[in-house]
Amino acid sequence: MDLEADDIFHPPVKRSITIAGHQTSITLEPLFWQLLLDAADQRGVPINALVAQIDVQRLDSEAPPGLATAIRLWLAHDLLGNFVQAD
Repeated sequence: MDLEADDIFHPPVKRSITIAGHQTSITLEPLFWQLLLDAADQRGVPINALVAQIDVQRLDSEAPPGLATAIRLWLAHDLLGNFVQAD
């Protein structure tokens, strides 16, 4: 992770991304943005493709959260899954 200690508590930043053929904006803290970039890199997919996959999963859920919340939850789930597998 390339973040400095001060960046961990940086407020959210709005970024534009194209998913499912349309522009949208996502407001995430730099820590979550970096985790998302790392997850896309680990999977060998562009970030917009990973966000599109997360978007489909969130829309299929019983009570879909907003996209930024879905990304944060997906990242936490992904990290916990990797943490459990590492034990």
